[in-house]
Amino acid sequence: MNKTIIAHTPAEMEEIGVELASILTDGMVVSLVGPLGSGKTTLSKGIAKGLLITDVVVSPSYMIAREYQGRLSMHHIDAYRVSSLDELAEVGLDDYLPPESGVSVVEWPDRIDGLVEISHIQVSIELLDSELSEFGEDRRVNISKQ
Repeated sequence: MNKTIIAHTPAEMEEIGVELASILTDGMVVSLVGPLGSGKTTLSKGIAKGLLITDVVVSPSYMIAREYQGRLSMHHIDAYRVSSLDELAEVGLDDYLPPESGVSVVEWPDRIDGLVEISHIQVSIELLDSELSEFGEDRRVNISKQ
């Protein structure tokens, strides 16, 4: 699957996540790459919704990882404050790359060498100039399956 979508609203961004969740299976890693404020957590909320997760999904920034249960479990990881795969291993998160069960959704995977490359699906989000968007800026969302 290689697909490009323009999202004009947070609801559209979330819907992209719902659609993406429909193709996820146990053991997959999804990398979400994009600048601060691009909608990575909003997309993660959509993935959770598509996985039938009913808990409120929040950014895992300060905890590094959160786990949610649904059709598949979702391991939501924020790699922003992590500098290497070794550092992830020190806190036991390397077990989620890839996970034995469930899916791992990783925000900021590009901050760790090799993490994007081991992902099954890479989502790249680019901010676009648009004065008409509810976001303030539209987003170009590129989805590629490795």
